[in-house]
Order: sequence, then structure tokens, then C-alpha cells
Amino acid sequence: MPVFQYKAVSKQGEVKNGSLSATSRQDAINKIQSMGLIPISADSASVTGSTRIKQGRLFQRKKLGASDVSDLTRQLAILVGAGLSLDRSLQIIRQASTLPLLTEMLEDIQNDIRQGQPLSSALASYPKLFSDFYINFIRSAELSGNLGESLEDLSRYLEKSMALREQILTAMIYPAILVAVTLLSLSIIVVYVLPEFAQLFEDMDANLPASTAFVLGVSNTVRDYGLFILLAIFGLVLYVRNRRNDEIWRTNWDRRLLSMTLVADLIKKIEMARLSRSLGTLLKGGVPLLRALKIARDSLQNRIMAGRLDEVASSLVEGSGLASPLMETGVFPEFALQMIQVGEETGELDRMLIKVADIYENEVATATQRLLSVLEPMLIIGLGITIGGIIMSILVAILSINELPI
Repeated sequence: MPVFQYKAVSKQGEVKNGSLSATSRQDAINKIQSMGLIPISADSASVTGSTRIKQGRLFQRKKLGASDVSDLTRQLAILVGAGLSLDRSLQIIRQASTLPLLTEMLEDIQNDIRQGQPLSSALASYPKLFSDFYINFIRSAELSGNLGESLEDLSRYLEKSMALREQILTAMIYPAILVAVTLLSLSIIVVYVLPEFAQLFEDMDANLPASTAFVLGVSNTVRDYGLFILLAIFGLVLYVRNRRNDEIWRTNWDRRLLSMTLVADLIKKIEMARLSRSLGTLLKGGVPLLRALKIARDSLQNRIMAGRLDEVASSLVEGSGLASPLMETGVFPEFALQMIQVGEETGELDRMLIKVADIYENEVATATQRLLSVLEPMLIIGLGITIGGIIMSILVAILSINELPI
């Protein structure tokens, strides 16, 4: 049975560390709670062992990331939800943390709170870590007086958002590896293998078939101008990165993406999942609809879809509902908008938006698999045809030189 290392807090606020055997992480958490403790973390011993020591000592963290913010939010939600004061909760997390940067940040936040500032204002001092969405959500929770439950909702939102992002990145790994292997294989063939045949054919003073002459010509070009080609590719990458900061260029690019049949549907589903979860979480936290829509707009990556939300916000100011203006934009999935309309009619818009997010996150997983099921064979076939064509062109030249029938 796996062993889990845990950190927990007693009802008196004392931090406790220990280990226990459990079938799963959830089982470990249940056992910690049955001991009368409030679990902060429960990780497999294999994770908390040598790997974590290496990460702490050999790779010193220079900055905190989204995963650290997610962990902090989850721990705060557990402690505040258990009835501990905010100041005491921050103190416990500081004592339990092994990240110096996090400890320093929590100390600053705790000092601000002790001086009478609300948590939202203290967090606003770290805009690179805590977004406007995060801070506005905390501010609304403070006004409603239900910080514990709101932190739980916020923690769930962050975990779902990270899961969606990691799901997309994971889906891109295999095609990226396949493309890299393809380019590496072709580079080896073109730079090292083909020149040997070129020298052989030159020594024999043979008349080469057109296909062979073309392949050898490409090989010579790559060898002679390889450095310039690499510099050109590097320059193109820098150009694209620089142009991504240009709003007009980004808008035109996002418009082209929405017109591509193969990826448009996937993009719409990803953006709908982001919008629904952001907006639903904000509404559940007590943020007014118009303000929540403007905040949720920043969660969208596609400029065209984000721009359409500005039109929706203008319609809301005039007193219309949410679903109708979204339908008029023509860029959001119709099924999701119908569910939003039902949410408005039943007065449960926030819950319906969360359901829409759950549905479309599952749709993203399915659509991603479908896209990969088309893309992967295309890449493999392309690699096979390219390498096979090179081999055949060489064989044709060899056979023609030896005057053998083909």
C-alpha cells in the first residue's frame, strides 16, 4: 500500500507532519481528517523524497508560478473553511512552506493584514501572481463575508483551469516530438548520407535522373547555406514573437484561426470552457454580471471572441440578458448559449455556466483526440513519403548507372 507524507493542522492550530499508508490521496486525506486534523497536503512518499530534495537544492526557484498560487489558494480554503482566522491560516502556511519566495510573500501579506488592510488589497501588491480575476473574486468574497466558501470555489476554478491548460499542452507533446524526429532524420540524411552518394555519382560521371538531381541539389544547398537557413528560421521566430505583441496582427491571426475548419471548432470549445468557468465562478462569488463579464473577458486568448464580449457588455448596459447578445456574435457554440439561456430563465445562471464549462472541457478532450487522430497519421505518412522518396531517387540512380531494368 502506498505511503503518503502529510502536513496537517490540529484544532489548536499546531502544524503536524507525518506519514501513513493509504490506497489513494483521497483515502489519505480521509484518514487525516478522522484523526481530528485539518489536512494541508498529502503527497506520495516517492514524490516528497529525493525528487523534491533535488528540486529544492539543485534548482532554486527564481519565481513563483500558477501552481504555487493554486496550492496556496487550496490551503487557505481548507484552513479558513475550518474556522481558523485569516492571520492564523497564513501563519500556518508560512511555517509549512519549503519555498523561501512563498514564505517572504506570505510574510508581507500577513503584515498588511495585521495593519488593517483586506486580503484583496494585500494580494494586489503582487499583480504578476494574482490576476484581476483573482483579486476581484476575493474582494467580492470579503464583501459577502463568506471567504472560506469563496476560496474553495476559487481553488476549484484554478485547478480546473490548470487542468485544461495542461491537457492542451500534453496533447501537443506527441506531434511536437514527431515533427522534431522528422526534421532530425531528414537533417541527418541530407547532411551526412546524401553527400556520400553525390560523391559516388560524381566519380562515376553518371547522368542522373531528374528526381535524384533534385534531391542532391537540395542536399548541397542545405550543406552550403545551412547556417543562413538556421539564422533565417531564428529571425522568423523572433519576428513572429514580436508581431504577437501587435494587436492588429494578433486580431488578424485569430480571425484566420476561426476560419480554419480543422481547428476552429476546437478553439471555440476551449474559449467557451474558459469563459463559462470564469464567469460562473465570479457570479457564484457575488460579482455583478456586467463587471464579471469584463473580468472574464481577459481569460479568453482569441482576440475576436474577446472583442465580441465588448459588444455583449454594451447590450447588458442597455438592459438585455446574456444569452441573446452572445447568440448575435455568431462565434460562440450554440448549444452552450442555449444552456445559458435556460440558466437565465431559471435564475441559476452561475450553476449553469459551471455545467457548461464541465461539458466543454470534456468536449475539448474529445476534440483534441479527434484532431490528433487525424494529425498523427498525416505526419507519419508525410515522413514515410519524404524519406521513401529520397531512398527511391537514390535507388533509381544506382540502377540506371548499372543499366539494370527497373
